[in-house]
Amino acid sequence: MPDYKQFPLSDTAEGLTEAEILDWRVKPGDEVTVNQIVVEVETAKAAVELPIPWAGVVTELLVEPGQTVEVGTPILTVDVDPNGAPPAVPAGSNGSAPAPAEETPAETAPAEEEMKPLVGYGSKAVSAKRRPRKSPNVALGTSNVPNATLGTSQTAPAAPAEPVAAAPKGGYVPLAKPPVRKLAKELGVDLHELSGSADGGVITREDVHKAANGSTSISGELPEAEASAAPAIDPASRERRVKIKGVRKATATAMVQSAFTAPHVTEFLTVDVTPMMELRARLKNSPAFAGVKLTPLAFAAKAICLAAKRTPDVNATWDEEAGEIVFKDYVHLGVAAATPRGLVVPKIRDADSMSLPELAGALGELTATAREGKTTPADMVNGTITISNVGVFGVDTGTPIVNPGESAILAFGAIRDTPWVVDGEIKIRKVLQLALSFDHRVVDGQQGSEFLADVGALLSDPSVAITF
Repeated sequence: MPDYKQFPLSDTAEGLTEAEILDWRVKPGDEVTVNQIVVEVETAKAAVELPIPWAGVVTELLVEPGQTVEVGTPILTVDVDPNGAPPAVPAGSNGSAPAPAEETPAETAPAEEEMKPLVGYGSKAVSAKRRPRKSPNVALGTSNVPNATLGTSQTAPAAPAEPVAAAPKGGYVPLAKPPVRKLAKELGVDLHELSGSADGGVITREDVHKAANGSTSISGELPEAEASAAPAIDPASRERRVKIKGVRKATATAMVQSAFTAPHVTEFLTVDVTPMMELRARLKNSPAFAGVKLTPLAFAAKAICLAAKRTPDVNATWDEEAGEIVFKDYVHLGVAAATPRGLVVPKIRDADSMSLPELAGALGELTATAREGKTTPADMVNGTITISNVGVFGVDTGTPIVNPGESAILAFGAIRDTPWVVDGEIKIRKVLQLALSFDHRVVDGQQGSEFLADVGALLSDPSVAITF
């Protein structure tokens, strides 16, 4: 007999609560193996590929691409014992259904089945409940083969069941997929009042739209729930609206929290980095940097790590709950990166233990991965201090906002040919501006100034590093 399991959306890292389905890698009827990637989702931090912990045959995709679902919600049904009976692809799924299996005696569905955590992730086990729901031919409390609707079950009838009118609210649970339920909630439609037009009384999007405005959605147009995910363009107003979600939503939340929690102070320093640029030109031809892209940002990263050892306050954390300042004896350097999905800040772990060639290589890998949208959520947490390279956009400086959980962020400006006084004479030099924002609860003006002066000194004359 078939053994159906529902694969839940798991917490991929660090307490995420929801994710958007980006792309299914399987379809109903496909065979899957343990650890096979079945779906790509976008969390508030990154795009993540999820593996499945079982082998079997996919019977249904429970969530459509573009839909945002909460962690723990079943998104895929798999028959892990396909040899027990021909795999059934329920009506309404993305594949064609084979001939119905022979009718089998009804069995009582287990009230709860423990689901193992995703292979490759350290999240806790997620339990998924199979809740029997009343369908036209099945009384509450009995079930057989799970059908296309999330959490529902029904016997395999010889012929399709006729649609049934909704019973009172306490009598049954409406049959509808998660996207349809979400659409009904957005439009203020009570599913208990609807009669499903699909086989078995399943409520469709069209049923919800008809209840909301008295007409079905226009052919060729996106249903409202789907259209909300795409930019909404109003030709008359010359405006467009984009749903706030994913990385943009997470960034906004974090920045508001930081701006209105930590008292920010920003200090500025203009630096002649001509010696640094000359050293860079020499090192680029060194065997130690063969195959490594040595950028000015690598020098800044090294300077931050060295200066943080002398001023540990900038690498500390304010713990409000414990009433403590936590000083870190390591540097997990965050690097702000602009990506197609928005601003992300992946971390270079233990950057203070790396040599300049290692830092340069790590920066290259980090930025390439971020731009491809492949940075994992685990790589974007637990930073200690951040650098933001605004100079790559031709910007001189700014007043960056400290990332939550950190105490300082350094903005690295554009390097420009600038008239500069050297030994009483005006010469053209390579000059940039630095801006350090810090949490004044942790870092006093003295410590912030000392740290910024140290970074400037190391960039102005890298040989100063031997004195640290």
